[in-house]
Amino acid sequence: MSNVLVIGAHGHVGFKMVEKLGKTGDNVFAGVRSDNQFSEYNDMQNVTPVVFNLNGTIDEMAKVYTDNSIDKIVFSAGSGGATGDDQTLIIDLDGAVKSMLAAKQVGVNRYVMVSAMGADDRSFWANSGLHGYYIAKHYADVELINSGLQYTIVRPSALTNDEETGKVDVIEQRASGMNIPRKDVANFVVAVLHDDKTINHIYEITSGSSDINDVL
Repeated sequence: MSNVLVIGAHGHVGFKMVEKLGKTGDNVFAGVRSDNQFSEYNDMQNVTPVVFNLNGTIDEMAKVYTDNSIDKIVFSAGSGGATGDDQTLIIDLDGAVKSMLAAKQVGVNRYVMVSAMGADDRSFWANSGLHGYYIAKHYADVELINSGLQYTIVRPSALTNDEETGKVDVIEQRASGMNIPRKDVANFVVAVLHDDKTINHIYEITSGSSDINDVL
């Protein structure tokens, strides 16, 4: 049993993730922007909401880790498509980096990043319509890889609200038209957190035909 903090637990993937993690028996801390969101987790098993402010300081983030005895972190936060590049840099890049530095400060070693397929492909960024987003995701991934933390990076293809299948493909090169249900991204991250063989690996995932545990 682990104490897992999901940063960005109010997002579409994060919300599904905390619910699924709680059912595995982990103690899950749902990191959200405001205590006004706490009531949305009342019916979830083994889930405790906590305020985690990505605009806060490294020391404030570290205090959340220590106060809740966190030993695994999942970063699933995002500024959202309606914000400008400034907020994307503040949340998706600097917020992520601060959360890593806070982890190193207090000795939380396990860190899973939910990134995006294409984050390592500059030729794709300019015409993606989300140039700033992919830049932020790329450099957050680079910072994590070089951090010394026990990382796993999950890069899903385009997200949908389709029903989960429990099946994915791990691919080497993105292609147009790839997509994956948000619930299956959550399933994949839950599996990663329970499999130490995934430490220091990067997974580019899309909907497919292989059971998640078989892929790992």
